[in-house]
Amino acid sequence: MHLERARELEPAAIVFRSKRYDFDENLTDGLELAQAGTLAAARLALTSRITHLEINEPLYLDALPRTAVTLFAIGLRRVVGAPRVTVATYAIENLGPFETTPTRFKTRIRRRIERLLAEYVWRRVDNAVFGTAGAHGLYAQSFRNQPPRHSTVEALPSPCPCTTDAPGSARDRNSVVFLGNFGPRKGFSDVLAAWPLVRESRPDARLTLLGTGSQLDDARAAAAEDPTITLVVDPPRSAIHDHLRTAHALVLPSRRMPGWREQVGLPIVEALAHGCEIVTTDETGIADWLREKRHRVLPSDASPARIAGAIVSAVDDERSLADILATLPAVDGRIAAGRLLFDDAAHPVAAS
Repeated sequence: MHLERARELEPAAIVFRSKRYDFDENLTDGLELAQAGTLAAARLALTSRITHLEINEPLYLDALPRTAVTLFAIGLRRVVGAPRVTVATYAIENLGPFETTPTRFKTRIRRRIERLLAEYVWRRVDNAVFGTAGAHGLYAQSFRNQPPRHSTVEALPSPCPCTTDAPGSARDRNSVVFLGNFGPRKGFSDVLAAWPLVRESRPDARLTLLGTGSQLDDARAAAAEDPTITLVVDPPRSAIHDHLRTAHALVLPSRRMPGWREQVGLPIVEALAHGCEIVTTDETGIADWLREKRHRVLPSDASPARIAGAIVSAVDDERSLADILATLPAVDGRIAAGRLLFDDAAHPVAAS
């Protein structure tokens, strides 16, 4: 989805460290992409004629050293008379990494260094756009100052064009989808445990598992034992669109883990764009919006029985695809944020 969005933003080179499992080479045509480690990224910053730079958000600790080194390299350019580069960031983190003190000495030292690097990076940001109100609040709590420019644009999708481009694909009222990583953070075991309870109430319901992950063997076993479960491993983007376009509901009961909390949930965003009912937990940064729009938002510790009840409720909901799509903004939230970050005068954006 990130590569699809890139086509709707101002032309820019995208520098990335590694490819995710769902990286689709078919979507790279026409995009300027460069895979680079920390030193290579800094070298690019030194030798390229950059005027605007969007960086990973400062509270994304895994990318922090690379971001700091890149910003240092940009600073060196000014020594030889290069113009100042405008630095922007898009932030959706909603779990403060510095709120707890690690027990191990080495971890405490590393966390202090990360805190210093995060403050250095944050001070260099000229423009920040927050994807959720929770992220805005976290950054206000974590740092003393705000960038000269900052705003919030809810990380909501616009309706996917394929929902109107393929009118012949009707939505299946009994179809439920799990999309993404098969792992504990996404509540995958709880979905598998909840499904037999769903079938007791709704024998015609069917579950499609789209993705891969550490619990792939569990997914294979479940699909082999239950004829109402279909497994599609690591599907291409076109297949994801096909499944979501005909699905009635998406289930993604995210669980908080040490050092991790669901920021928004890309599967939720994609399912909304296709007009699906959502079953999730209050870990997502758009939980309040989902509640307001009558989706099912459960406590983060919801049992499989409660998840099953929410799935049944979603399957029974008679809202049409058009009803759900009508709740979405006309412009995808990430695209709107990108336009704000880079002052796209041709596409003015309202922000809070």
